[in-house]
Amino acid sequence: MAILDFEKTDPEFTEFFNNFAFGEVVNHGNLDDKTRYMAILATLIGCQSLDVYKIMLSDALAAGVTPVEIKETVYQAVAYLGIGRVFAFINATNEIFEEKGITLPLEPQGTTTPEDRLEKGAQAQVDIFGDGMKDFYKSGPQESVHINRWLAANCFGDYYTRDGFDYGQREMITFCFIAAQGGCEPQLISHAKANMNVGNDKEFLINVISQCIPYIGYPRSLNALRCVNEAEK
Repeated sequence: MAILDFEKTDPEFTEFFNNFAFGEVVNHGNLDDKTRYMAILATLIGCQSLDVYKIMLSDALAAGVTPVEIKETVYQAVAYLGIGRVFAFINATNEIFEEKGITLPLEPQGTTTPEDRLEKGAQAQVDIFGDGMKDFYKSGPQESVHINRWLAANCFGDYYTRDGFDYGQREMITFCFIAAQGGCEPQLISHAKANMNVGNDKEFLINVISQCIPYIGYPRSLNALRCVNEAEK
């Protein structure tokens, strides 16, 4: 499917962009269609491309990305982009789901309670990043230790512990969120390492970056590639 349809006003651009994005890029590498669309949706949220997100969402559903997986992608984006940049994507997703007859709300995916979200979130950090994250939520200066606690309880306890995705899928979309928004290279290196820890190797990450180039351009894609190479050291 070609997302650009400017043939009447911009025929040359329409032809070479569509040939590149939906010919050359799509046929490169070995990502399955479902994974490719998951990466693209996360990238479009990360770069704030609401209009293209709406178009690609229907294709993602057709490629086998489930409503739960789409909602989990949008929800997790809040931890990395903030509700200010994700609010419109939640609304757009709901509107498209309703148009397609997908009943809302979807089945609950949460696995934690207010009482155990910190404990389970801290364990998720260890599972993904390694033993060095044990008790990380207790570390740091007194004036900012609450942020490390929130990172464990909220980012990992509220989001990463949910059903619908495994750790590999969650780390893949996180990598896309961070790469697409730019300016967060230290965090991108950390999450490139986390991806490798949970089985998303360098080749996989390069394939993800490659599929996202038409949507975020070369500078941010090359930054992401540099972060992957740094993470491998």
